[in-house]
Amino acid sequence: MVFEHFAVNVTDVKKVVEWYTDNLGLTIASQQKEPPYMSFLADSTGRVVIEFYHRPDAVITDFRTAHPLTFHVAFVSENAQKDRERLEIEGAVFVEELKKEDGTHIVMLRDPFGMPLQLCQRTVRFSVKGVGNG
Repeated sequence: MVFEHFAVNVTDVKKVVEWYTDNLGLTIASQQKEPPYMSFLADSTGRVVIEFYHRPDAVITDFRTAHPLTFHVAFVSENAQKDRERLEIEGAVFVEELKKEDGTHIVMLRDPFGMPLQLCQRTVRFSVKGVGNG
């Protein structure tokens, strides 16, 4: 099996998609213009990673009230400090950071909608047999 995407029910799909494409470099791979406004976003490798949609008849999680380690969306960062500063200017809120002895720097933020967002500047990136170092 190959992972396709993770889906999140949000209140305002248009605003969430706009923020993620403007600030995290995601691109719209597919988007439905009518309810539930399913929007599939791809990362810089071209792989779809997340879907945002709006279904008022289903639970919309209030991420502001949940601990960020309960759920978070993580992105590789070449410079977690610089990305933190840039994203804070764009409405993200700093939560915490971790600097490991090996040089890994992890920054936890909340996007402007409350969803936990993690920046991972790893000394050694995760890799899978047969797949590159990214």
